[in-house]
Amino acid sequence: MKRAALSLLCSAALLVLGVQASQAGAAPEQKVLRAGMIGLDTSHVTAFTKVFNNAPAGSELAGVKIVAGFPGGSDIPASRDRVANFTKQLEGMGIEIVPSIPALLEKVDVVLLESVDGRVHLEQLRPVFAAKKPVFIDKPVAGSLVDTLKIFDLAKQHNVPCFSSSSLRFSPAVQAARQDPKLGKVTGCDAWSPCTIEPSIPDLFFYGIHGIESLYTVMGPGCETVSRARTPDTELVTGVWKDGRIGTFRGIRKNKAEYGLRVYGEKGILPAAGSFTGYEQLCVEIARFFKTGTPPVSAEETIEIVTFMEAAEESKRRNGAPVSLSETLARARKAAK
Repeated sequence: MKRAALSLLCSAALLVLGVQASQAGAAPEQKVLRAGMIGLDTSHVTAFTKVFNNAPAGSELAGVKIVAGFPGGSDIPASRDRVANFTKQLEGMGIEIVPSIPALLEKVDVVLLESVDGRVHLEQLRPVFAAKKPVFIDKPVAGSLVDTLKIFDLAKQHNVPCFSSSSLRFSPAVQAARQDPKLGKVTGCDAWSPCTIEPSIPDLFFYGIHGIESLYTVMGPGCETVSRARTPDTELVTGVWKDGRIGTFRGIRKNKAEYGLRVYGEKGILPAAGSFTGYEQLCVEIARFFKTGTPPVSAEETIEIVTFMEAAEESKRRNGAPVSLSETLARARKAAK
């Protein structure tokens, strides 16, 4: 009997040790970040939800799941006429629809601000920052430079990480063009994109942001002056960088409107690249950001992009005269205070 009992005790001890060893060697279970969307008035909300919620286990996208959404919306037709349809689509995908931003914030760890009208972003972000929720702000970051400055000041005040970007920034072709060894150092760039106008919003803020983001991805910050030529069908904005390089943005409103860019380098010219390839790579960057708290695009560069667009608005008012970005930013900083 004693031998049998001793044998049984030894077996039990070995079993416990085996379980402990197995647990010690197992990879820790990855925490799933619950993500909520504010502003269900754009195709981005359904596209992003499909990317995140169907991500393969172990991929960079895994670990972020869209769980709730607040419809939001504004008075412009592009929002007002679409919010109900996209809200219904998200409901059909199993996403909980909540009645307010505070209700959303109780259910999520991180936030994607998707409202298509940048003018409402500042007020929608105030409770998000106060709740200390990391947030991705879909393009445009805001409806004006003053609001952009206020947004980043609030983020800093509350110590909440955030970033804003167009999906075009992370297009593989755009990323490749900025560091193509066959081109060498980039000496200039021409970027183009659709440029639909929404009368309530400054011209380039509504859709031209896509092409301008591509331009900045390749050129980097450092633009000093902007001048703008405009017809009913076309925008042409020319920026002069502090090192003498020139970059242009062509906004297209008639005929076939595509995304693309031409890059000039010390060793050669890349004739055309940068077409839209979907949202997956942007979602990868958003997932990395939510997991690390490190923005892939700095606040300073985003502020300069918005300053570029605001200076272009001023150039239009001055019949195409060059406008200084530093003076434009200084005026906005004064107004923001």
